[in-house]
Amino acid sequence: MEEIKRNEQESGEIPVEETADAAERRDETEAEETEETSTRKDRKGSAADAKKLRAENADLRAKLEQAMAEAEEQKGKYLRTLAEYDNYRKRTAKEREGIYADAAADCVTNLLPLFDNLGRASQYTESDKVAEGVKMILNTVPDVLTKMNIEAYGVPGDTFDPNIHNAVMHVDDEQYGEGEILEVFQCGYRRGDKIIRYAMVKVAN
Repeated sequence: MEEIKRNEQESGEIPVEETADAAERRDETEAEETEETSTRKDRKGSAADAKKLRAENADLRAKLEQAMAEAEEQKGKYLRTLAEYDNYRKRTAKEREGIYADAAADCVTNLLPLFDNLGRASQYTESDKVAEGVKMILNTVPDVLTKMNIEAYGVPGDTFDPNIHNAVMHVDDEQYGEGEILEVFQCGYRRGDKIIRYAMVKVAN
């Protein structure tokens, strides 16, 4: 037996038990090496993924900061526009009030001579002088209206226009034309295209 072992050792042959153990150890070593290689690859992959995620995170953060800056800028513009509009509204309201006040003042200024003349006429006691004073006052009325760009209209013989006349009476008479104004009960007044008071008239046919 010892001679067989010696011969085996001399010939360099490995017993079956030792070959199986060596193969098992070799398999384990290869498995460990494979696992280690896989781990290294996973680590490399994880590191690459982490680097990629950090880059994406930094990019998103930069975009977020840019969006926030733009939003803040737009907010500032909105607030400035709102303040400017509020100032404009207040200014125009004040100007409108000023226009009304100026127009009223101009109107009264033009009417003051009439008031003065009426006051003087009221001091007369004789009927003839009172009538004469009233006529003089009425003669100044057209000038006052002209200064205010107000035109009086509505005289007998005009053609009836429902846009500017108010017919309160109507007669059928063939000697007059259709829609002819026969009588004016109340004179009309207009300023440009704006009717201040419609003429009250009597119309034929």
